[in-house]
Amino acid sequence: MIAHGGIGPQAGPVPRPRRRTPPLTAGDGRWRLRHGPAAAQDTTIADVPIPRSAMPASRRRLLQLSAATAGLLTAGTGTGQAAAGVLRPRRLRPGDTLGLVSPANATFEREPLKIAIESLQALGFQVKPGEFVAARRGPFAGTDAQRAADINAMFADDAVAGILAMTGGSGCNRIVDRLDYELIRARPKFFGGFSDLTSLVNAIQRRTGLVTFHSPVAASGWNEFSVQSFRAVAMNAEAAVLRNPAPAAGDDLVPREDRISTLRPGRAQGPLIGGNLTVLASLAGTPYFPDCRGAILFLEDVNEYIYRIDRCLSTLRLTGTLGQVAGVVLGHFTNCTPGEGYGSLTLDEVFDDYLLPLGVPVFRGAAIGHIRRKLTVPVGAPAEMDADTGTIRLLQAAVV
Repeated sequence: MIAHGGIGPQAGPVPRPRRRTPPLTAGDGRWRLRHGPAAAQDTTIADVPIPRSAMPASRRRLLQLSAATAGLLTAGTGTGQAAAGVLRPRRLRPGDTLGLVSPANATFEREPLKIAIESLQALGFQVKPGEFVAARRGPFAGTDAQRAADINAMFADDAVAGILAMTGGSGCNRIVDRLDYELIRARPKFFGGFSDLTSLVNAIQRRTGLVTFHSPVAASGWNEFSVQSFRAVAMNAEAAVLRNPAPAAGDDLVPREDRISTLRPGRAQGPLIGGNLTVLASLAGTPYFPDCRGAILFLEDVNEYIYRIDRCLSTLRLTGTLGQVAGVVLGHFTNCTPGEGYGSLTLDEVFDDYLLPLGVPVFRGAAIGHIRRKLTVPVGAPAEMDADTGTIRLLQAAVV
């Protein structure tokens, strides 16, 4: 991931009816999936109880090794471990104060900051800029200590209802271990952003259990689609169905934008986890990496050569992450090209190589990523994905 807040093309759904797996209650820690053309038989995953008498020895051994690996990867996390269940923040309301922070790149001109504040005010919020939101040290918005201090201060401030990042870029991994996770757990509130913010939204969710939001940043374009999705998920407390924009009418015989492609059909249920692939892979093996057992993993990226996308997916495979997920949603991989050299696999080939052997539902083209119109996706919220229709249905509201 080399950029922030980028703009690019997107794709949309082609609805198709399919049988539904019975919803599960939130917080019971068990998730089920149906996949493949003959989805008449449930496939149990992760920590769904399976009678040992009905489980082949090889399967039992595989699950034991998977659990042991997960334990090793998360060892030493101490009191930062997430509490059982889902901790949902209070919904944002018109008139609330949003804290504006800049944990990644600096904003080098005054006008983008002014436009961002005006955009949040147009959404109905009052805006409290962080003390260091306009600071700069090299490419970053101040020192590591300053950027982390702004986030901690916003969580500590009872007058602030939620926190939104100004922009992405890089630098969040430098402060992920400086956040006060005990404070965040004690004073949960909306926290949102995307791109490099993948680091923080996943770390906060993992260490506290708080649902966070892969959402537009303050400097994003707040177009009608992005605003509607943000309001539905973060403000109206809807158990929303996240779907791409309806294809615009044009003079082509078939839509060329907002398309969904199904790599492997089926439905799956689990907590939503993910974000920018490059940033997520950089957290592997740390106590800030998300728990992907039985999760719906969503991924996007920007400005990366395809061999780097391949490398990041190999990291997720070798750590056992890909083998744990219930389903995969691919957003946009904007300007991810072959680059130079002797040749390259295509993105299609890379995704097929890593994701089809998983045997779980996968679709590509979700309105997630460095694109103009983007969905707000609650990280840690239970949901059901449908790879045939290209939708994500929240099983409960992400806010209260």
